[in-house]
Amino acid sequence: MNRVEGLDKVTGRATYAYEHTVPGVAYAHAVPSTIARGRIRSIDTAAVLAIPGVLAVLSGDDPPELGEDVDPELRLFQGRTVAYHGQIVAAVVAETLEIARDAAGALRIEYDAEPHDVRLRPDHPGLYRPETVNPGLPTDVEYGDVAAGLASAVVTVDATYTTPVLHNNPIEPHAALAVWEEDGGLTVYDSTQGASADRDAIAAVLRLPPEQVRVVSPHVGGGFGCKGTTRPSAILAALAARAAGRPVKVAVTRQQMFDVTGYRTPTIQRLRLGADAVGRLTAVAHDIVEQTSTVREFAEQTAAGTRVMYATPNLRTTHRLVRLDVPTPSWMRAPGECPGMYALESAMDELAHAAGMDPIELRVVNEPDTEPESGLPFSSRNLIACLREGAHRFGWDPRHRDPGVRRDGRWLVGTGVAASTYPSRRSAAQADAAIDGDGFVVRIAAADIGTGARTALTRIAAQTLGVSPDRVRVEVGDSALPRAPLAGGSMGTASWGSAVVKACEGLLKNGEHGTGDTTEDVEADSKLARHAFGAQFAEVRVDVDTGEVRVSRLLGVFAAGRIVDPVLARSQLIGGMTMGLGMALMEGTVVDERFGDFLTDDLAQYHVAACADVPDVEAVWIDEDDPHLNPMGAKGIGEIGIVGTAAAIANAVFHATGRRVRDLPITPDKLLGRSSDDRA
Repeated sequence: MNRVEGLDKVTGRATYAYEHTVPGVAYAHAVPSTIARGRIRSIDTAAVLAIPGVLAVLSGDDPPELGEDVDPELRLFQGRTVAYHGQIVAAVVAETLEIARDAAGALRIEYDAEPHDVRLRPDHPGLYRPETVNPGLPTDVEYGDVAAGLASAVVTVDATYTTPVLHNNPIEPHAALAVWEEDGGLTVYDSTQGASADRDAIAAVLRLPPEQVRVVSPHVGGGFGCKGTTRPSAILAALAARAAGRPVKVAVTRQQMFDVTGYRTPTIQRLRLGADAVGRLTAVAHDIVEQTSTVREFAEQTAAGTRVMYATPNLRTTHRLVRLDVPTPSWMRAPGECPGMYALESAMDELAHAAGMDPIELRVVNEPDTEPESGLPFSSRNLIACLREGAHRFGWDPRHRDPGVRRDGRWLVGTGVAASTYPSRRSAAQADAAIDGDGFVVRIAAADIGTGARTALTRIAAQTLGVSPDRVRVEVGDSALPRAPLAGGSMGTASWGSAVVKACEGLLKNGEHGTGDTTEDVEADSKLARHAFGAQFAEVRVDVDTGEVRVSRLLGVFAAGRIVDPVLARSQLIGGMTMGLGMALMEGTVVDERFGDFLTDDLAQYHVAACADVPDVEAVWIDEDDPHLNPMGAKGIGEIGIVGTAAAIANAVFHATGRRVRDLPITPDKLLGRSSDDRA
């Protein structure tokens, strides 16, 4: 079936947050701090307020009353302390966007700057052990005797891998339109991955009952995690609308998005692997250093994939954080597993090379019978099937594994493989279904962030009702609809679809109306280990003179339960793989230690992968029947596509050149310089 909203999007009828129209709208523009740490000495608002068209100036000089037990990043204008460069310290509200932006630039703010620290390093004296890591997982996991396992190993690897600051950069920037109603209620048209949670957060910050706030978000132009939680743009719109006495729109600029909408924390990861004579792992140690802000703690679960991937009698994973004078990190597509599996799968490739083994066979030898961390049986695990199918499709030849020997003119050619995994979770959701004329309507506060949620849920509802999809209409993207979790964690379709199935089954039973609530079903999900798995294959070409790297082929083979919609699935998986390519070769936000800001703050400098960067990319899946997951038998696919891609490309670069670059992104200077390890 075609995408339900496809015609609306190509004809421009699909309305995004900033595009909603209301009478008398005004505009607000945020003013970011220009220091990385210190205090505001003074704000001179008089000259700005005198500019024709300016309606109000918001700042800490007149702090609004906001909730206490909320995300500190949302408590705008509460004082004069500056915690990081780019933090919103004021805003101008005006009749037009142009006036607001010009006046914001004219606002004079004087600071008392203090020394700042923005550099992550493994020996930082401020490193500490957080209580948990996202999303409430244990910080450290250890069993067996890692030291003894490494000492008894026939072959070992001890390597450190780093990943830089990465930014999500959806096409649609964070934007919001806030409208205060006459009865004191608030409607916010927001770009969010979850209207229900967004409504609750906005209400808590503004000290309003949740029922007085409505969030409307019918279409979202991408999020990749950064729109998974409420951002300052929504709060700023509400505060500005209250100050101006009229509706207010806020759109965060591309440059401002680098500071106030989240990013993936940089990581420093030390991997120590030991294996016996046949390649079985005797020990795995994965120790991670990452950063958070002084405003709020966020601890990425970077070692989560290591805990479930391979069988070993001795394992240790640790996470350590340091609070720096930087914005707070947050979710980015496949948080934790993405950077963590890059390091693990690179180390596994190094281990295979050191042991003289084929990288695929090394992974097969270390296949676990149960989930290593918990001991729970897997609901299904078909990693080996993905590796075998991928090897067949890709033309993998284990006989040609010597690095730096394949050449095509001036290009060195290499191939690499990596495994991928991501948990298959679901959260409680509610939905209702009813007869609608000669068809049916299904309502749920799900979010369609460009992934085709409407289409997938339409298909699920139609199959449950036993009717054609054109007789089903699905309403999403509104907190007034039955409550639903956000689009994130690869759990959207699994969570929403489970509730939709229940609601439609109730409709068939009752005749006119049905409701679905999956709270009890989700509470019973802990008896099995639920994960999607995949194998990524890459072929690269490296110019012998310039060090330029080109990815000529990418293949991903996945085991993700039942695929609800093949067209949507392929798009999701290829999208993730393309982001993984960007992570491997080009993406990285540069931090200016002198001024404490991000130098790479627009898409002219922060390079993302495009179609021309990989002429041949394909995503396929194996048939996987897993009845233990949910009524659809589906696993999430939004994130597993990115997880192993960077490692597969890095491993292919080593195979092509004989040089191992362990610091992403892999750029020509690293291949040609001394920052790589010569293994030829």
